[in-house]
Amino acid sequence: MAASVFYTTWELLGVSGIKHEKHIDSKTLFDLVKLSFGVVAGSGALVALVVAYRRQQVDEDGAERDRTRLHTERFTAAVTQLGDDSHAVRLGGVHALAGLADDAPTPELRQTAIDVLCAYLRLPYTAATDLPDDDANARHAYLALREVRHTVIRLIRDHLRPPPEHSSSWQVLQSHFVI
Repeated sequence: MAASVFYTTWELLGVSGIKHEKHIDSKTLFDLVKLSFGVVAGSGALVALVVAYRRQQVDEDGAERDRTRLHTERFTAAVTQLGDDSHAVRLGGVHALAGLADDAPTPELRQTAIDVLCAYLRLPYTAATDLPDDDANARHAYLALREVRHTVIRLIRDHLRPPPEHSSSWQVLQSHFVI
């Protein structure tokens, strides 16, 4: 490469057309060699810069994929908790989904966690007036389910109160709430 830069420089300078001498003085030859190696070194530095930039892009993309994968695993665990028979585990799932919405790496993943919470509120349930008076277990289950539902409502309310620039605010997404 240095030789081709040297030859190109030689031709661009028109050294062959200036004088027809059999020998070039050592200073001019040395300057041409320095220039050739400088151009090659600059080209190499440019290639190294491009390679380093691409490597950084690949690393950043990999980190984003890792964050999304971790979020997806946490999301799956939280939704599993939300569907559990135990109301205490459901409460844990509700809080886990709210935390996931706050920590989501993208607005779409945040919206997905919020959508699940809203969908939970839309699930059918038996109203207190429809419960048999003599069934203590049904009344207990109703009260536990009501506590879970009220927790979802409270978390949504609490996340809609901070200003939109706050990190845990869901105000920018409030037009997407469908309860």
